[in-house]
Parts: sequence; C-alpha cells; structure tokens
Amino acid sequence: MQLHFSPSMRSITISSNNGIIDLMRIKVAACHISYRTLFHTILILAFLLPFVFILTALVTLEGVNKCSSFDCLGRRLGPRLLGRVDDSSKRLVRDFYKILNEVKTGEIPLALDLPDSFEQLVSDMKSKQYDAKTFAFLLRGMMEKFERDTREAKFAELMNKHFAASSVPKGIHCLSLRLTDEYSSNAHARKQLPPPELLPTLSDNSYHHFIVSTDNILAAAVVVSSTVHSSQNPDKIVFHVITDKKTYAGMHSWFALNPITPAIVEVKGIHQFDWLTRENVPVLEAVENQNGIRNYYHGNNFARNNLSETNPQKYASRLQARSPKYISLLNHLRIYLPELFPNLDKVVFLDDDVVVQRDLSPLWKINLNGKVNGAVETCRGTDEWVMSKHFRNYFNFSHPLIIQHLDPDECAWAYGMNVFDLRAWRSTNIRETYHTWLKENLRSNLTMWKLGTLPPALIAFKGNVHPIDHSWHLLGLGYQNKTDIESVKKAAVIHYNGQSKPWLQIGFEHLRPFWTKYVNYSNDFVRNCHILDS
Repeated sequence: MQLHFSPSMRSITISSNNGIIDLMRIKVAACHISYRTLFHTILILAFLLPFVFILTALVTLEGVNKCSSFDCLGRRLGPRLLGRVDDSSKRLVRDFYKILNEVKTGEIPLALDLPDSFEQLVSDMKSKQYDAKTFAFLLRGMMEKFERDTREAKFAELMNKHFAASSVPKGIHCLSLRLTDEYSSNAHARKQLPPPELLPTLSDNSYHHFIVSTDNILAAAVVVSSTVHSSQNPDKIVFHVITDKKTYAGMHSWFALNPITPAIVEVKGIHQFDWLTRENVPVLEAVENQNGIRNYYHGNNFARNNLSETNPQKYASRLQARSPKYISLLNHLRIYLPELFPNLDKVVFLDDDVVVQRDLSPLWKINLNGKVNGAVETCRGTDEWVMSKHFRNYFNFSHPLIIQHLDPDECAWAYGMNVFDLRAWRSTNIRETYHTWLKENLRSNLTMWKLGTLPPALIAFKGNVHPIDHSWHLLGLGYQNKTDIESVKKAAVIHYNGQSKPWLQIGFEHLRPFWTKYVNYSNDFVRNCHILDS
C-alpha cells in the first residue's frame, strides 16, 4: 500500500501494492496559515516559555517535584498563573501578625541574649534555630535597645554642648590674662577713658548712648567695632562698657590700646558704681550667694535626673536655664539703668553676643508712645526656639500666683537690642516689681520659672513695651543652624542668642563670618592668644 500526497496537500491517494489504484481519496480541508501568524505564535511562545520555566522552578523548590502527575503540577501552577495566592500564605501572614501582637505586650525573656548586629542575628538564627516568637522578641529587644542608645547619646550630646557653652575658651581666657598684665605694666593701657576733655559727652543727650554689660573682652570689642563701622555718624556715638571687677583691668586695656575713633568709649566696673550697694540690690545678692540657688546652677544633680520623663528639646531648655550667667549681676544690671545713668534720657542696650550691621541712629527717632522699652516681639514666627514665644513658654502656669496674674497667650519680647526711655522709666515701679517677683520665685524654690532674667523682666515691663519692627533685631543665630542667610544679611542687628556662640568651637560655621569680620586678627594680643585658630 502506498500513500500519495498531492502537491497542494488537498488530497491523499491510497493504492495497493499490485499496481491497481484504489479509488480511495481523502480530501483534506484547505488550511491557510500565513507567515505573519506563524511569526506571532513563535514570538508569544518565546515570551511565555521563560516565565513557565521560572514558575516551574519555584514550584520545584517548594516541593512540587514530589508530584507524580501533570495534574499535581497544574494545581500548583494554575493559581500562580492566574495571579491568585495560596491560602496557606495568607494564613502564614495572619499567624505572624498574631505573634507580633503577643510579643508587643509580652515581657522580653531575661535569658534572651540580644545580638549586637544584624550579622550576629543571622548567625544566631542559623545556629540556634529560633522559632518565630523568639525571633520576634529578638527584633523587639534590638529595636528598644537601639532607641535607648540613640536617646542617651542625644542627651549626652546636649550635656556636652551645655558644658562647652558654659566654659571660657582658652584663647579668650588668654586674652583677658595678657591684657590684665598689660594694664599693670603699661601706662598707655591705664590711660583715662575717655580723655578728660571728653568727659562731658558721657551725660550729653545730644549723643547716641549705647550700653553693653559683659565680662567677655573680645565680644565687647566686636559689639563696639561693628556699631561704629555701621554708623553714618560715628562721631555721635558714646559707648558705656560695664564689666565686673576681675575683668575691668583687661577690658580697660583693650579699649585704651585700641581706640575706636571717632566714637567715645567709657569702661566702668560694677565696683565703681556707688549706687550698686547691698541695700539697693538685696535680692540679687541673695540670688548670687544662696547655696540652694548656686547648687541649682552650678551643681551636677541635674545630670542624674530621670531622662525617661522628658524629651531632648525640654532637656536642652532646662540646661540653658542653668547657665551660670543667669545669676551674674552683669546679666541683671539692665534693670538698674535709670539709677546707673541718672543724667541720660534715652539709651540702646546691646547684649555682648550681637553684631550691628546697620546704622542705629534712627532708633532715637522712634516714638515709644510713652512706653519704656522698645523691643522686638517674639510671638510672630513659627520656629520652636525663638520666634514663637508666649508667656506660657517661660512660666509655670500650674503655680497659683502665675495663673492669677499672667496670661499664657500674652506675646513675649526679646532682650538683646532694646531702646530704653530712661526718663519715662524713672516714673514707674519696674525695678520694685522685678525685685518682688524675684523674691517670690526664690520663696517657691524656683517653681514659678527657671529661665534667668527674661521672665521677671516680662512681668516687670508688662504694659510698658512698645513693639519695634523685626528688621531691627534678628534672633536665634546661636540656636538654629538653618537660619536664612539672606535674612541675616538684611537685619540691622543679628543676635547669637543660644549656646552656639560665634567665639566657641560649637558655633555654626556658616554664621560665624558675620561676627569674625569685626575681629582684629592683626592685633598682637589676638594673634598671640590664637583666637579661633582652626
């Protein structure tokens, strides 16, 4: 028997071996398969086969190789190809969540040895064959340990920064010692400031009188230098620099040997003011000498407090409140300006951590409308450290006296650059109010407020503050690393209030140049003491 296919594949002829052709023909239906269809079919198969191969491999790894039929393989591959997940996977997730909830509320076994690293965790899992619950306890224990270590490191950083901010840099200490020595050996360093012929200007109200109170010679030099260099009328400037007894000789030497002409500078020690007696400042004498207060500010008991009861921001604020400067008479001195300068009518008081960048003579033209204190308000911003301060940020409103007399939402204002109308001040009882509240806070063991000199001033000047434009005084350069540089350039006075003073190593590097530009690095004393050497 032979088979004959027609060339067109449309018929098949079957013949016997004896040469007789059987009339059996099978007609095949016509089938047209285009090359394009064939190409697309091959292309689709080429695309699908790798996925089929990968899924087959996965199933094999999961144990499907134990299946002995295509039916078994199909039952496994079918749901995966259709995008459905096996119920066993969902059950596994549910079980894991259940274990996590149990571990969340349970106690971590004391005998559980927590790994120090992820590599050790993997190694322990392989060697000790932990179950899922033990593994979850390990993860929880490691996370809690990591959080504790991070928290303790943050508090340690804040404590170290507090110590750094409270200390005197070696270079500045050197400067004070060398200038003090110069005062004793060099007659030029002891010359009268100002010269006798200029003494009448110290009480002449046609001049612009600035007051700065500090024991930091370099800081005082920058304040005076920046003010004079920024002024359009430097010959109308009179600076009254007040310092303590131990710094007086060095401070006097600096300004005697480095005159800031044509401005006039007077250097005076606290001990040279006849009015500053124990009878006139009994409260401050108590503040400075009371053992409990000194222990609060200078003791290390705060370091042993329970850190779990606070957060880093509150902890930093409490450390700031313990700065030794807050019990220094120099820091409280501004409350006695009308008595210390009885012949002056209007003055601008500057802190020693400011830099003046613009002429300040227009401040004398500001009408304070009968108020005593022209100051920038600090409740109009959004940052947490400086410009969003109300009374509630400074006072303990759980204290009955505080809640009875003060409004927690009242706007706070800033020390650092203040215009004081001394003539209006003398007709008020601001100083007496200041003393009264200081006494009350001492009696309450400092439970009414913690932070230094501003809280009693907020109370004493209540109703006597005239807000001035914010462009006069930009605060926070010692707090905020992200201070806007353009705002710094535009401000009349920039204030490095906070721990990161520009003369400290912890000062912010990008903000320091605004201060160092007024440091005379060519001066022999500055150069020999290696001020801010890198």
